Amino acid sequence: MIRSCTSGRRLALPALAALLFAFLMLVMGRTTAAAPAAVPIKVGVLHSLTGTMAISEVSVKNATLLAIDQLNEKGGVLGRPIQPVIEDGASDPVVFAQKAQKLIQEDHVVTVFGGWTSASRKAMLPVFERFHSLLWYPVQFEGNECSPDIMYSGAQPNQQILPALKWALEMGQKRIFLLGSDYVFPRTANLILKKHIVHDGGVVAGEEYVPLGGTDFSAVIAKIKLAHPDVIFNTLNGDSNVSFFKQMAAAGMPPSKMPVMSFSIAEQEARAMGPALVAGSYATWNYFQSLHVGTNQAFVAAYKAKYGSDQVVDDPMVHGYVDVMEWAAAVTKAGSTDPQAVRAAAVALPWGWGAMGSIKFANNQSLYQKAYVGQLQPDGQFKVVWQSGDPIMPQPYDQLTFPGKSCAH
Repeated sequence: MIRSCTSGRRLALPALAALLFAFLMLVMGRTTAAAPAAVPIKVGVLHSLTGTMAISEVSVKNATLLAIDQLNEKGGVLGRPIQPVIEDGASDPVVFAQKAQKLIQEDHVVTVFGGWTSASRKAMLPVFERFHSLLWYPVQFEGNECSPDIMYSGAQPNQQILPALKWALEMGQKRIFLLGSDYVFPRTANLILKKHIVHDGGVVAGEEYVPLGGTDFSAVIAKIKLAHPDVIFNTLNGDSNVSFFKQMAAAGMPPSKMPVMSFSIAEQEARAMGPALVAGSYATWNYFQSLHVGTNQAFVAAYKAKYGSDQVVDDPMVHGYVDVMEWAAAVTKAGSTDPQAVRAAAVALPWGWGAMGSIKFANNQSLYQKAYVGQLQPDGQFKVVWQSGDPIMPQPYDQLTFPGKSCAH
């Protein structure tokens, strides 16, 4: 009987152990299932994916997503993954404003990266100010604006158009023809340029505008021929540039015969247009793919690895990338995604050393950065022919054109 009882216990103990194990696994399973996953941080990415500006903006969207991917690979921000919510501004300022409001009100993003034309930025500005959100704007512009709800990483006039004028005058190009798309950036940029051209001993040989997306330059080219300029300062935007350079070449004035200094043609546009069409022309930016500074080569390699070895990168793209990285650093410093806290932290960040070299946001929420003049080569890359030296302090208001105006007034 004793053996029989012992045998019974031997059968019961494994069963009891199995039941205990099953119970523990159930409890652990419930505990694991109940542990909340990190809630993603939603950010808006708002660029023209269609329309006349898509030639420029799709690649900025891609660079923005590259930065987000790299941050997520390292654990995101504040221990939370970053979730991009992508919208198409469709090259229409009204659509930009509508999509900005959707991102803030319906998608509940904590910040937005995007915009290209000043018309799109001006349309979005009241939305961000109304909701006290924060826009990171990556493109060069005309200045004359200091909104507390926008971080301006693109060049101010004293960081792009005025360095270009300085270089042109040093090269003996005193007769300057101004050509632009008919909206706020080209008109204000040229207003500033006209003041400085005359002040510095140059001559405004002519000034013409075409509608954004315009393709007929026959009348403009006739006026250029009559004006005999030394150089054309080109503030055309989008695919109007394709028509302009084609028609200039057909009229016997390719860049090799009539120098053109562009402010919205970079590597991406040159690639889309065909480098042969614009080879020999000039551009002024704060970044070129060919630069050997900071972590630029790593940035270029990472972009090509993600989007294709035949891809190129340019100034607005690297600014879009930098904006995400600066936002993440500011969020980390603030310990919060609150726009007001992030804004304060962003201007308090130390000097950074990245794909653009040494950069920092000033108290006016614009970026310290160098200026470079490059000449486009047949392979679609720019050869740097002039640079500013130290990073230039951003000045939103040109004092020669708008004396006494500042971000405080």
